Amino acid sequence: MHRIKSVGVLSSAKISAVILGCFGVVVIPFILIGRFGMAFDEKLFFLLAPILYAGMGFIYGAIGAFIYNLAAKWVGGIEIQLESPLATAANQSGVIWPPPGPK
Repeated sequence: MHRIKSVGVLSSAKISAVILGCFGVVVIPFILIGRFGMAFDEKLFFLLAPILYAGMGFIYGAIGAFIYNLAAKWVGGIEIQLESPLATAANQSGVIWPPPGPK
């Protein structure tokens, strides 16, 4: 088992910004149909929504990574199981991986 000891705050924030920015593009048509979208100039809202969602994603991603890092120090992080692609390929071909050798 491997444990995620910390999360890169800036990298997490960037990924969150991209994900929520794309989410903003998907959500725009539904918001424009609703009352909230009707309160704004639709063209302006269409341009600003992805930017606003990306900004929120960046901020939430940074805050989330920061909080995760604090919590991981207290409770030890998330346990995950990783498998090496080399080990998977070796197991499928019958090769022992990693090769036995001196320790």
